[in-house]
Amino acid sequence: MKNISQREKQRLYRHARIRKKIIGTDERPRLYVHRSLRNLSAQIINDIDSKVLLGMTTLDKGIKSSVENCGNIAAAAKLGQAIAAKAKENGISKVCFDRGGYRFHGRVKAFADAAREGGLEF
Repeated sequence: MKNISQREKQRLYRHARIRKKIIGTDERPRLYVHRSLRNLSAQIINDIDSKVLLGMTTLDKGIKSSVENCGNIAAAAKLGQAIAAKAKENGISKVCFDRGGYRFHGRVKAFADAAREGGLEF
């Protein structure tokens, strides 16, 4: 069995609490962010159809080549801009933001602000 730290358990409980209220639909899919020590990943999900509409990470070629470190605020901002541009191409303009149980500051906040600047509405 996988060993999960107490901190990660608390984050998962927070995320479960958030997920009770946030559901991605066709008109307004869910923008989910996952943060690790070295990378950041984001997905736009339609929960009703159980489909991932779009997914990106800081390890993608365009983002990784433009930043030195994939796990910092600058990389999170680049990811936010990139996912907003891809979402616009796919016809997605409104999303509901799921911070994944993480506090809304630092990399998560930089990602959200860049996605808003890129044209996503949440």
